[in-house]
Amino acid sequence: MNDMSAPVSEHRLHRRVLFYEADPAGIVHFSWFFRYMEEAEHALWREAGLSIAPREGEFVFPRVNAAFDYHNPLRFEDEFDVHIRVAAMTDQTMRYACVLTRGVTKIATGSLTIVCATRHGDDIRAASFPPAIAARFEVAGTGV
Repeated sequence: MNDMSAPVSEHRLHRRVLFYEADPAGIVHFSWFFRYMEEAEHALWREAGLSIAPREGEFVFPRVNAAFDYHNPLRFEDEFDVHIRVAAMTDQTMRYACVLTRGVTKIATGSLTIVCATRHGDDIRAASFPPAIAARFEVAGTGV
């Protein structure tokens, strides 16, 4: 667990490909990579002592951009790492860079951008990150 006084900038999640994540040929479907990245993002927020979706909260964090480039396949029962880092942060947005690896083999590279927003009924509007949240994160150094 992170020293709660120090902001976090990256997290590495280790997991294994489960049977239902693979197609009949045993290869992971491309859509799962977005789930892996989001799972690592949630772990990053937990490491910061926060939840990205608190049960009661004024702020929401919708995704405004997500992308992946695929370099090698993942297969059923492969063990792999999802390394996510804060690549950029503004007053209202946070962009993550993500790399999935199996050992030294690069599997995929991706990015995800979230925006801090408030929700009032169906109305969602961009807002500044509250200081208590912004203080828990910092942009990572170069290289994932």
